Amino acid sequence: MPVEHDRIRRDLAMIATFTATPGHGATRPTFSPAWRDACDYLKRELASLGCKVRVDAAGNLHARPPGLAWETPAWASGSHLDSVPNGGDYDGVAGVVVPLELLRAAREAGIDDFPLELIMFAEEEGPTFGLGMLGSRVLVGKLGAAELAALTNSDGDSYLEAGRPHGVVAERIGADLLQPATLRGFIEVHAEQGPGLWKNQCPLAIVEAIAGRHQFRCRLTGTANHAGSTAMPDRADALAGAAEAIVRLEALAAELSPHAVITVGRIECRPNAINVIPETVDFTIDFRAPADAVLEHGNRRIAELLDHISRRRGLGLDLACTETIPAIALDQGICGALDRSAASAGCGALPRAVSGALHDSAVLAPHVPTAMLFIASRDGISHNPAEFSRTEDITAAAAILWNFIRES
Repeated sequence: MPVEHDRIRRDLAMIATFTATPGHGATRPTFSPAWRDACDYLKRELASLGCKVRVDAAGNLHARPPGLAWETPAWASGSHLDSVPNGGDYDGVAGVVVPLELLRAAREAGIDDFPLELIMFAEEEGPTFGLGMLGSRVLVGKLGAAELAALTNSDGDSYLEAGRPHGVVAERIGADLLQPATLRGFIEVHAEQGPGLWKNQCPLAIVEAIAGRHQFRCRLTGTANHAGSTAMPDRADALAGAAEAIVRLEALAAELSPHAVITVGRIECRPNAINVIPETVDFTIDFRAPADAVLEHGNRRIAELLDHISRRRGLGLDLACTETIPAIALDQGICGALDRSAASAGCGALPRAVSGALHDSAVLAPHVPTAMLFIASRDGISHNPAEFSRTEDITAAAAILWNFIRES
């Protein structure tokens, strides 16, 4: 097999050392010293292969073999090296080391025009500047310099200011956008970040869709009153209403679709005192599903459910949608070709999957043919130092991608 397991293991181990929290997981905020060290490692490995490397105006790194011109149509593969605080060593990183290993294999095979472009996207995760997938969004023209100037990190530096030493050039953003004619398609290898594959003892899956996401802000308003002297029938308890809503929302997900998920991730209660009936509760709702029709139907059901609970309990309701991202169907032609490449790599038939998490692939898919390969995550754990994927599975994904590019 042209790809080598030991080199992939070495890459993963080396990049894991670049963290602001040694011994406590991967902490690599975009443009931080740890992130820069990881990028520099990647650049050194690419330079040793003679690859041509450039950083675009948004801070994304691109690399091609020495004999492949930038304007020649090629396949692209990549992911990100930034992490959440105290995250895992595989999220994003696996998708960067796979195309790196393919470029090594191509050099060893004497193919200096292997039609592959590695892309390492800047700021995929989101915690550093409050918005995810920034590098890919800028690359496709969804965000510009004005938006980046308004996004700041914990030091108060904007994306443009923090990124300037790392290749970000505000004045060049408009002229440095993705050129779809130069890419035949994009394939991202990524840890599943869920238990499905591991639980079913499947090392890999082909991702054929990325779930859309609708997020809401909800406020329930009742009446603050004395906890001891207010009878239960006389209460307008905002927290009790929120508790009922949360349980009902959890049940609603299963009614909508086997692949729908609803999460209440943040809740704030006021006055938040032990002997006062809660007057106001603010909470968030994160709703994801693999089809826009399910998302639209779910929106109506969420609104009806909250309206019913608030009216019955005598509570005020303020519900607002704060984000709408459509579901993304990935390219069925690429998915079918990956099936065939998996068979020729000896991996057998791969299951199909839907990604509940968003990825840079979701941003690129409307612009170039796109698909993903999932790698099993032990017990579904992600964004956690305990995150783990088998190097053997990552190597198998690399072998599939090698066959895919060679056969396409």
